[in-house]
Formats: sequence, structure tokens, C-alpha cells
Amino acid sequence: MTRKISRRRFLAEASAAGAGIAHGLPKTVAAAGAAVVPAAYVPNQKPALLGGQPVRKAPFPSWPRYGQLEEKALLDVLHSGKWFRGDGQNVNRFETAFAQATGSKYCVATANGTSALITSIAALGIGASDEVIIPPYTFIATINSVLLHYALPVFVDSDPETFQIDARKIEAAITERIAAIMPVHLGGSAADLDTILAVAAKHKLPVIEDACQAHMAEWKGRKLATYGATGCFSFQASKNLNSGEGGAILTQDEELAEKCFAFHNNCRGKKTDSYDFSYRGMRGANLRLTEFQAALLVAQMTRLEEQSRIRVQNAQYLTSMLSEIKGIAPARMYPGCTRNAYHLYMFRYQSPQFANLPRAKFLKALAAEGVPASAGYAPLNKEPFLKTTLTSRGYQKIYSKEQIARWEQRNQCPENDRLCQEAVWFTQNMLLGSRSDMEQIAEAIRKIHEHAAELARA
Repeated sequence: MTRKISRRRFLAEASAAGAGIAHGLPKTVAAAGAAVVPAAYVPNQKPALLGGQPVRKAPFPSWPRYGQLEEKALLDVLHSGKWFRGDGQNVNRFETAFAQATGSKYCVATANGTSALITSIAALGIGASDEVIIPPYTFIATINSVLLHYALPVFVDSDPETFQIDARKIEAAITERIAAIMPVHLGGSAADLDTILAVAAKHKLPVIEDACQAHMAEWKGRKLATYGATGCFSFQASKNLNSGEGGAILTQDEELAEKCFAFHNNCRGKKTDSYDFSYRGMRGANLRLTEFQAALLVAQMTRLEEQSRIRVQNAQYLTSMLSEIKGIAPARMYPGCTRNAYHLYMFRYQSPQFANLPRAKFLKALAAEGVPASAGYAPLNKEPFLKTTLTSRGYQKIYSKEQIARWEQRNQCPENDRLCQEAVWFTQNMLLGSRSDMEQIAEAIRKIHEHAAELARA
């Protein structure tokens, strides 16, 4: 059985201690579809798992990147004595900067990406007895944000070619209980927003964009997370924009922005002083970003555009090579995705083209060549915690056994089941290396392909 590991643990393994900075920026990118074989590649070399020499011994670039700018930002906050957004200015500065960078009217910074999703759902008034459409191929935070409001997540199957929610299947899942559609721009690529927004408009449903992995990604030249009622980001340690923890909500609606602010600030509006204890809206929580995190994010934003450009160039070059290997299918982007953030480089591994070598052994062989990879997510709609949650006392008071039984029947996702058996990921830090790093990844996979039958027997 393939070992499932968390994205955070995988990132730590992929980064490896003391890896240093990237070697250099690729100067050219091979044309899409062109056959590319690295100059250093020698056919028939024995795989490292069978006693041969590994393709690479150096670790991939470490993450995060930082320098004097980040050090000064943190020390300035420390020495100011203003560590809380209520009396500091760094969170306000970050909200303004991030809104400008994404072309959004309003930004509300939060403690993390999960709290951005939770806040968005609350501000839209979604709660018990409501249903929210989500994909089954995503991080657990997407579903937890729905469950914490005692709403029901309704899973719509995946499009295996893109790893995204299959937007063509959303309308069939809509009932009178559906209160929102929450697509996830998985891995930094875009879900099919044209189809999603058209269905949402037809049924008068808000769209909450989970863009937690999609920093600076675009749909038709416009930044993701600016199309829906809200768009949510994470700045957790693995993310392309990183402050250890942190999150943000984007919206174009001033009233909705105020509701989000009040909810994340324990029902207190933005324009109140420390001793004004008047409250607004409904229930709330303390989900605020700190001044330290905001200062770090402002510093990290100075690196974001260049890092994004490097990832795109390396990903395009890697795709041009991997597309030539039978049994390796890089994730396809929808035509409207004009920029991929590449938080993950994702592809499907098709074992019949590798002499039926199991994916678990393929991953083990890749690791032996010095190329760490992950098997990605398991099917969320089948996770045991879901049944535990839906049979808890609170849910039983809201939903009948018949409702839960019907919910279970609706939430079958066969395409996602297949995707979860084929998916392979590389993390974003691996795309911050050199052109030769990409060639070595391709070389490692070619070696495994050529010796797949031997590896399967070993």
C-alpha cells in the first residue's frame, strides 16, 4: 500500500537540511510538446534501488528563503513593542499591499488559511442544514471549514486530467440546500472558473475560492481569488508566500469585507479603539494575524514575483521532458488558466506503462535517485473522520439518519478514487532550482521506466 504523508512532512523531506539557494534561473524553456533529452542522460544506467549510482546526491533548494530584510522586519516589530494588529500598522500594510498585488478591493488578514475559509463561510451566513459543494481532492482544511459550521460538504468528482473539481458535474449536485460552491485551485492551477461562475450565477449561489495553494495564479489574466464572493489564501510554512502560519480573504464587496473583519475580530468592527466594546454582526472568533507575521509577509512579497517566474519556467521545461515518457501524464491546465502558481507539480503515474511497477515502488525508486516525491491525497469523501463527525451528537440533532444515508449515496467520486491511485507530486521548492535540476528529475524517471520490469521483480 502507498504510504500517505502530509504535505508539510513531505516538504521537510524534500527541502532537506541546509540545502542553500537555487543554482540559477533557466534562460530558455523548451517548446511544449518538443522531445527533450538531457545532454547528460545515458540510457540503460542501473537504477539506484538496484545498486546503481543515483542521478543526484545534492538536496533540492531549501524553503523558506530569507535574509536581512526579513530579519530587520521582525526586529522592528519586536523593538516597537506593538505586536498586536490593534495598535500596530504592519497587518494594515500587508492587507493593502496584498490587495494591490492581486487587484482586489479589500483584504482581511487572518491567522491561517483555514480561518480564512471559516470566516468566509460565516460572513456569508452559511450554517446548520446548509450544504456546500467542494472537491474530494484537497487538503482537509477545506472540508473542516464546512463541518465547523455544522453544514454538510457535498463532494463533486475530480477531473483526473487537471486534478481539479470537474465543474461540468457541479450543476447535477445542486439541491435546495446548497448554499455555496467552494472550488479549490489545487496545486496552484485554476479550477474551471468560467463554468463554475456560470452555474453559480444561474442558481444565485456565492462562490468561495479556496486559493490557499494559488498565490499569484491567474484566470484569463486576472488573479485567482478575485472572482468569487471571497477568495482565501494560506501563508503556512509550505506555501509560496510564507509566514509560518497566516491567511487572507479577498473580496470586492465592502459590506462582506466588514463582516469578515468582525467575525475574525470577535464581533468587533474595524473602526473601533481598544476600549470600544460595542459588537456587530453575529458570533465571532479571534482569528487575527499578528504584527510579526504581517511584517514577515511584506518582506517575503519582495521575493514572490521572481520566485513565481522561476517556478513557471522550470515547470514548463520539466513538462516538455516528462510528456515524452510513456506512463507519465503531467496535470493539464484549463485554457483559461493563464498563470499557474505551481505550489505543486502534479502528474499521474500510469503503472501499466511501467511494467505494472506499483506506484509505491516507483516513489521509492525516485527517492533512491535523489528525487523526493509524494503520493498526494487520499479520497477525502471516504475518510473515517467524516462518519465520526456526521454521527456525532451535534450533527444527529440537525440531520436525520435518512438525510445522512442519502448524503452518503450522493458522495461517490469514482474518478477521484482513480486519481488518488495515480497521483504524484513534487513540491514548489524543487522548482526553484536550476535547469539541470529539472533534467535530473526527468533522467531519474527515464531510468526507472527503462528498468521498470527489473524493479517490479526486485
